[in-house]
Amino acid sequence: MSEQTPQSSASTSGKTPVDFWFDPLCPWAWMTSRWVLEVEKVRDIEVRWHLMSLAVLNEDKLDELPEQYREMLETKAWGPVRVVIAAQEEHGAEVLGDLYTALGTRVHNQGEGIEKDVVARALKDVGLPDSLMDHWDSTPYEPQLRASHNEGIEKVGQEVGTPVIAVPGSDGEQIAFFGPVVTPAPQGEEAGKLWDGTLLVASVPGFYEIKRTRTKGPDFSNL
Repeated sequence: MSEQTPQSSASTSGKTPVDFWFDPLCPWAWMTSRWVLEVEKVRDIEVRWHLMSLAVLNEDKLDELPEQYREMLETKAWGPVRVVIAAQEEHGAEVLGDLYTALGTRVHNQGEGIEKDVVARALKDVGLPDSLMDHWDSTPYEPQLRASHNEGIEKVGQEVGTPVIAVPGSDGEQIAFFGPVVTPAPQGEEAGKLWDGTLLVASVPGFYEIKRTRTKGPDFSNL
C-alpha cells in the first residue's frame, strides 16, 4: 500500500515540481494534463499526479446541479476513481501517470466513454491486474481517495473543479490554481510560454484569477 505524504515545493530530482489533481472523467483536466506533459519536454519540471473526485466535490450539492450533470456524477463518476485509487494504493503512486494517460486516451481521444469495460482495457494497457476492477462498486480505499481529493481542494478552495495544479510561488511555498483551462493543448514552445506565464502569476502575492467565457469545447485533434 502506498503512503501519502504532504506535498512540498521540493523535488528529489532537482526539477521544479508540479502537483496535478485530476478526475479521469473531466475532458478539461485531460487537456491540461497533456499540456503539462508537453511542458516537461521544454522546461525543467516534474509532474506529480494525484487523484481528485468530481463525485466527492459535488456530493453535498447534487440537488443544485442540472439533471444531466447530476445523473452523470451518480452513474459514471464513482467507479473510475475507485479503481484508480486502488491502483495507487496497491501498486504505488508511480502508476498514476501512465494509467491516467491510458484512461484519457480511450475515454477522450478515442471517444470510448467512461464505461466499466473501457477502464478495464486501460488497466490492461499499462499492465495492471484486472482484479482492480473489483473496486468499481465499492472500495476500502475511500478514505485515501477523499484524503487525496481534500489535499488538492484545500490548496485551491471549494469553488473550483478539476484540474488543480500547484506550483512554487515567490516564497517557495506552493500556489494552487484551477486550470489553466485551454483547448487545444499547447505544444512545444507554446506550452512552455503558458507555463512561464503560470509561474509569473503565481509569483504575484494576492493574484487569484483571470477568466473569460469559453467559446470552444475540448479539442483533442492534436493529441
